[in-house]
Amino acid sequence: MSLRRPAKNQPENFEFNPSSLDAAKSIVAKYPEGKQQSAVMALLYIAQKQNDNWIPLAAMKYIAKFLNMPYIKVYEVATFYSMYNLSPVGKYFVQVCTTTPCMIRGANKLVEACKEKISEDESVLSNDKSCSWMEVECLGACVNAPMMQINDDYYEDLDKEKTLKILDKILNGEKPTPGSYRGRINNEPENNRKTLMDLKNA
Repeated sequence: MSLRRPAKNQPENFEFNPSSLDAAKSIVAKYPEGKQQSAVMALLYIAQKQNDNWIPLAAMKYIAKFLNMPYIKVYEVATFYSMYNLSPVGKYFVQVCTTTPCMIRGANKLVEACKEKISEDESVLSNDKSCSWMEVECLGACVNAPMMQINDDYYEDLDKEKTLKILDKILNGEKPTPGSYRGRINNEPENNRKTLMDLKNA
């Protein structure tokens, strides 16, 4: 895992656009008086979505003022949780799960594919600045290991060849089909159901 630190090149200013502002106000309004600071995680996510999938320091300062809380507390939240990106990740952000179930089933091959197609090192943009990758902890799809997440979509039951094809598509500006790459629906058995076959007698 790479160190989590803010990008060196930072924009000077940030503020919510109209749609982000409406979303932020709606979320804050759900909290009782005096508890609005609890919305900090949701507002960081809104800022990240608005800012090409990463959060600049200016956004953290803006959210601190928005919620009337110390900037350092917003910074602590943003730097603690890996779902917040602290530097540019490109249009396509690839997260490869390398926790034990995925590792056992060949996650290292997915990492190799990312190194070959995107960049040799984690959190480094591809040559065309469209994509970056990093290793992450469990993404909760262990049954379909190995897998990776690209932006909001899961790509499961992968091997190196399939991963290379997926990465080729995103680097060409195409959207690959998410889901299992062994033809499974969700996490069903590959050779039909093996349990609860006769529900009448259950």
